[in-house]
Order: sequence, then C-alpha cells, then structure tokens
Amino acid sequence: MKLLNTDLKNKVLQDMERILDENRDELLQANKKDLDAFNRDDQALYDRLVVGQKKVDQMIQAVKEVRLQDDPVNKEISTRELDNGLKIINRTAPFGTIMIIYESRPDVTVEAAVLAFKANNKILLKGGKEAYHSNKALVKFWHQALVENGLSEDFIQFLEMDRTQTQEFLRNPDQDLDLIVPRGGERLIAFVKEHAKCAVLISGRGNNFLYVHKEADWEKSLKVILNAKTHKISACNALDKILMDTQIDGYEDKLKELQQVLTANNVSIIVDDEVKKVLTNEDTITDESIWQEEFLAMKCVIGAVNDIDEAMEKINKNSGGHSASIMTENNDVAKTFMENVDCAAVYQNASTRFTDGGQMGVGAELAISTDKLHHRGPLGLKQLVTNKYYVFGDGQIRV
Repeated sequence: MKLLNTDLKNKVLQDMERILDENRDELLQANKKDLDAFNRDDQALYDRLVVGQKKVDQMIQAVKEVRLQDDPVNKEISTRELDNGLKIINRTAPFGTIMIIYESRPDVTVEAAVLAFKANNKILLKGGKEAYHSNKALVKFWHQALVENGLSEDFIQFLEMDRTQTQEFLRNPDQDLDLIVPRGGERLIAFVKEHAKCAVLISGRGNNFLYVHKEADWEKSLKVILNAKTHKISACNALDKILMDTQIDGYEDKLKELQQVLTANNVSIIVDDEVKKVLTNEDTITDESIWQEEFLAMKCVIGAVNDIDEAMEKINKNSGGHSASIMTENNDVAKTFMENVDCAAVYQNASTRFTDGGQMGVGAELAISTDKLHHRGPLGLKQLVTNKYYVFGDGQIRV
C-alpha cells in the first residue's frame, strides 16, 4: 500500500479521539444492546464485553498514545557499502493487510485498528458476534475519521461473517492477506492455523504459573498471588497455577495460610496429591490435563515441588508460554528460573498481571504474542512492521 504521510495519519487519529468523545452515548447504547443479548453464564467474557465511560476514556487514551509515538515505518535499521560499490539499506516496512480474529472486547476494535493504521497497514476486524453492535459503532467512527481526511474506508474493514464464512474466507480470501492474529483459545488458534494460507501469529492462552521458592518473602508472595489471581480474572495474564516449594520454612502452615487468603477472596482451590496431605478438605486433581487449562475464573491449582528444577519442568511442560513468576529473595535462583522458563514474560517477585502493552511501556497492543517469530510478548506499534532492503547500484553485475 502507498505510504501515508505521518502528519496525515496523526490527523486521522486525532479526529478519532474527538469522534469517540463526541459519540459516547451512541457507543454506550450500542454496547447495551450487546450486553442485553448476552448470556451472563460466562462472567469472564461478559466482563470483557462491558463498555462504560472509563472504558471510553481508555480507548481515547490508547489512540492518543499511539498518535504521539514515532512513526515506525521507513526507519533505517542498518546500512552498509560493499566492496563492489553497492549501498544496502535495510528499512522498516508495513506488513500490508492484517486480519485479527477476537472475542468480546470492543476495545480491541480501537487498539488493533489504531496500531495497524499508524504502521500503514490495512486491517480486517473479525470480532465476536457478542460485541456486534459495539464493534459496528466503533468501525463507523473509524470510517468517519478516515473519510474526513480524504482516505478510503478500506484501511479499516469490519468482517461480518459466521464461522463457516470465516473458514471459507481463510481458505479463499477475496483480497491479499499478509498476517492473521487470532486472539482467543486453543480451538480458535487451531481453526485459523488449519485454514489460513498466510502467516499466523499466535496470541497464546494464559495458564500462568507462579513458583514460591524456599527463599521467598512470604508476605510479599501472598500479596503478589492475590493480585495475580483476583485483580482481573478475564485477562490472559491472570494467574492459574501456584507451585509451593516443600523446602520452605513452615511449609504446612504457609499452605494453610494461602488457602485461607484465597478462600476469603472467593477463589476455589484444587490441589495435587502432595498438597492434599495438608489441605485435606480441598478437591484433588482428577485429570492431569487441568495443568494445561486456562481458567478465566476465580479458581486455581496449588501443587507441590521439591526444588526449582521440578518447578521449571512443570511450567515448561504445561504453561501456555505467556507469563511465569518466581517469588524468591535469591537473585541467582531467580536468574536461573528466568533464563530457563520458556515464556514470553518471566518475573521475579511481581504479579503476572503486568504482561500488558500499557504496563510494559509499549502502549496499545494488538495482542500478547507467544510465538517466537517475528516477535514475542506485547505486539505494539514498533512490532507491526516488517523490513525491506533497498539496494543502490551503478550498473553492478554478479560474476
């Protein structure tokens, strides 16, 4: 696609901020239609669907933050001159057309579009049917901002497709697709990978682990566990699995205190056979696949490990590759853990809830990538470009 002037792109974003602010009531009314039609049995999905005044403020702020960031396109990565006189410059370039498939969250319609547009990409938005009215309103606002600046609505497209139509589109797209980002569970990711004919960047599930090492500060551990588990259960960076080191001083008493704290905060607990010896009134794991399950609920598993090696093995075997944390005052142990646990974000003495573009200083994010190509972690503005080599010569030929 033709590269757009940075000032023009920023003007579109500035207008989008104004349009969002001026049309709050229209958006909230559209969101109410979605909420009224939603079955609240899935509380996590419902929580992600809700748009209030604070959420609108956050949408506006997300657009503003991207507008104030440097344009990531056409930036020089490297330059060199060869002995044969060729000058080679490697520059950043847009992907082209990005498709994102996501559930429930209307704010993704804002964040994905603002990032893609600022990086000079076209974006195809395939939101979930539960957020249909909210997403329609937001795309309408985007189109207004584009048209006001003499640009085509094609930069930001809303795909109204059911599952069958989406499957057919992935198999036989009616336009070029350069990258697909599925944001959802294992079934959605498998569905996209099976049918897509272009690159797929995985925005992985959570299922995050926290390991309490024998040299952990216990009060600090309780505070971090409670935040990671209960602060926002619908987030992919929420905590699901807690591993307790059996060598920690007061192991049994600490397990009982952890049980008390979690129960007091309405978190249900499932335990492995070893922890069951102490927490005798809790349900025991009946299916080992639970270690690989993302809960998105006020529920957690507590398991016992004898040392850091056992903890790392458990995490690397079962986690979603998203986030993992170790609680320890031993920095050498933390270094070993962080270097050897295979996750996009690894923590020492901190909540997994910080795996977020805004919290990590990236700004708005398209997704949290658990892929290793081309980027891992929060996909912000700087990560929504690829590269291109510019080679300047004067009649050179290869011999």
